[in-house]
Amino acid sequence: MTINNALHNSRFMKAVRREFVDTTPLWIMRQAGRYLPEYMAVRSKVTFMDLCKTPELSCEVTVTAQQVLGVDAAILFADLLPILQPMGIDLEYQKGEGPVIHNPLHTGRDVDRLRALDSMESVDYVFQAIRLIRRALPSDIPLIGFAGAPFTLASYCIEGGGSKNYVRTKSLMYNDESAWNVLMSRLVDTVILYLQQQIAAGCQCVQIFDSWAGCLSPSDYRRYVLPHTKRLIQSVKDHAPVINFLNGNPALLPLQREAGGHVMGIDWRSQLDQAWQTLGHDVAIQGNMDPVSIYAELPVLKQRVADVLNLAAGRPGHIFNLGHGVMPDMNPDHVKAVVDYVHELGSRR
Repeated sequence: MTINNALHNSRFMKAVRREFVDTTPLWIMRQAGRYLPEYMAVRSKVTFMDLCKTPELSCEVTVTAQQVLGVDAAILFADLLPILQPMGIDLEYQKGEGPVIHNPLHTGRDVDRLRALDSMESVDYVFQAIRLIRRALPSDIPLIGFAGAPFTLASYCIEGGGSKNYVRTKSLMYNDESAWNVLMSRLVDTVILYLQQQIAAGCQCVQIFDSWAGCLSPSDYRRYVLPHTKRLIQSVKDHAPVINFLNGNPALLPLQREAGGHVMGIDWRSQLDQAWQTLGHDVAIQGNMDPVSIYAELPVLKQRVADVLNLAAGRPGHIFNLGHGVMPDMNPDHVKAVVDYVHELGSRR
């Protein structure tokens, strides 16, 4: 996709390229979410999957969240897991339980049931939504697309849902490495195509969510995950900038950088200045305020924002974000205050 001058010179895209900006840009993971009354007005009328699969509604909640909050980028309203359905995964979102997979891949033989996609026709609703969102957004507000990283998607497929210890995932990984590599390769092949088509439809940047990779030791990440994530990023990065977000384990920072990406997304378990030094200052960094900070009273919250900005020290290439998504019971006025504080304090750097 050709990017116009307004998008190219937007705060967010300039920060991605590590150029100086008038103030620190930010967006917020899960910024269209249940904490926002405007989102709930739409969500209360439909199921979560219907919201994801109806382009007009996905467009509405994506654009409304950006406008209500005043953030510097919009992120596509979608979910990590529906891409798995046409691959052969029986996925259901159960009320109060979240995503449940009814036919998990527990053995190497089960992996044969998962097929890589060579067409994105089955998820065309995502690209329809992107085209609508791009037309509806202001000309200087980038749209971020996203997908799950291969380890996180594989873990969902194997565990059948969330997990505290990833016993099934690690057992398959350790005991049948050839089946594990087949699974990861099929996921990577599919996600490459998925992200490339998101970019072609109108996204200016994409984020890869490795939300669960923090459960791994550095040696396990290097052996079982790094080659696959690296191949994914290598295949997408020439189409648009990639944010590589990895959650839950600061010991993986050097390997996260090795996997690639224009921007390294980090959580709050790392101190931003130290993490940036570990990653290298020739890469942009995204993060990393603890989402629980938003429960604080406003003077404390402002100081929490200032603490992150102080650690960034005005260095070009910082995109402010939380270390993970906004929680459903957050006070939306406090989320809006974070945006105002970042723009106010970030302009003084």
